[in-house]
Amino acid sequence: MPKYIHINQHKIKSNKKNNDNEPVITVKEGRKNTYCHSVTIHGESTVIYGGNDKPVLPCGARVVIKTDADVTFDPIPFEPMP
Repeated sequence: MPKYIHINQHKIKSNKKNNDNEPVITVKEGRKNTYCHSVTIHGESTVIYGGNDKPVLPCGARVVIKTDADVTFDPIPFEPMP
């Protein structure tokens, strides 16, 4: 089953406004959503832009990474580079 990875821009804005650090990356696989701070794709993937007329996913995401490869994700925030 393909996985779709996208960034939740609303969560980024909310984190900034509320000085929070909730995960902003969503990995969708079927009906399951996993939220994380980083994701590693172990194989081929394709970046897809749906254009102005149609979102790629029902949630409204217009840019996604699609992969059939295994992925690993880290729910824990990492320290930014200095």
